[in-house]
Amino acid sequence: MGYAVVLGEALIDLLDGECGGERVYRQVVGGGPLNVAVGLARLGADVQFVGSVGDDALGTRIRGFVEGAGVGQRGMVTVPAPTALAVATFAGAEPEFRFYGEPPSYGLLGPDDLDVALIEAADVLYCGSIALLCPPALAAARRAWALTPALRVFDPNVRPSLLPGTGAVDELRAVVAEFAAGAHLVKLSVADLAVLYPDLPVEDAAARLRALGAEAVVVTLGANGALVAAGGAAVRVPAPEVSAVDATGAGDSVMAALSADLLADGPVPDPSAWPDRVAFALRVAGLVCESPGGAVSMPTRAQVAARFPA
Repeated sequence: MGYAVVLGEALIDLLDGECGGERVYRQVVGGGPLNVAVGLARLGADVQFVGSVGDDALGTRIRGFVEGAGVGQRGMVTVPAPTALAVATFAGAEPEFRFYGEPPSYGLLGPDDLDVALIEAADVLYCGSIALLCPPALAAARRAWALTPALRVFDPNVRPSLLPGTGAVDELRAVVAEFAAGAHLVKLSVADLAVLYPDLPVEDAAARLRALGAEAVVVTLGANGALVAAGGAAVRVPAPEVSAVDATGAGDSVMAALSADLLADGPVPDPSAWPDRVAFALRVAGLVCESPGGAVSMPTRAQVAARFPA
C-alpha cells in the first residue's frame, strides 16, 4: 500500500460550549482537509498533509497535533500570517462556521510551494474545501491535480458564509465542475448541493457531477445516510443509529474512510461494491458524531468495529 496526499486547509476551530455555567469556546485543531488527513492516519493509512499554517503559536500547535496524529508534514509550509480561526456555533449537533483571519493563513500555499516528487508518487490525492476559494491555494491544487497519476478525490465542503453573492457561488460551481471532471470520487453533502444546485433533486445533482466526469459521487444526507451514484442507478445507504452530540468532521470522516479504502484496495472494480464501502464510512461518521470536535474524534478501525460489531 502506498500513501495519500491531502491538500487543503488547516486552522483552529473554536467550538461554542459551556463550562461552569458560562459560554466558552473550546480550541481544537481543525479544517476539513486536515480532518481527512487525520482520519486516514487513524484508519491505518500513510498520509501526507499539504497546506500552509501561520507563523504563530497556533501554527506551531497545529504542527504538533499533525505530528502526534501520525500525519506527514513534508508538504506543509509556514507563512507570515496569523493562523486562521473558524468559530463554530451549534443548533443541535450541526455546527455553523464563521471564519476569521485576513489573509487566511490556509490560503497562502502557492503552486511553487509544492513538493513535486511527493505529489507525483502519491496513490491517492485529495483536494478541496475552502482553501480553493483562495487564488494561491487554488493554483496549487490545480497543479497537484495535473501532476499526479493517483486516484483523485474531491470535496467542495461549501461554506456559505464565505460566498458573498451569486457571483461567488457561480465561481465555486465552475471550480467544482473543473475538479469533478478528473475525479475518481466526489464526496459532498446535501447542504453543499443546496448551494451549488439549488433547483436539482439530490439524484439529479449527483448525475450532473457524474456527467461532468466523476467516476463516483457520494452525497451525505446526515441522519438519512448517503446516496452513492456510480455505474447505474443511484443507491441510498442508511446511516447507523447513533447518539449525536457534535457533527463537526462527520463528512470529513466519510471522505477519510472512502479514501482509505481506495488506498488499500485500489479503484472499485464493480460499481455494486460502492454501497458497502459507503456503509463502513457512515459507521465511521456515526462514531465521530458521538464525540465533540473534528480531527480529535477520528476513530481507528478497531474502535469502529467495537462500536458497530454487526
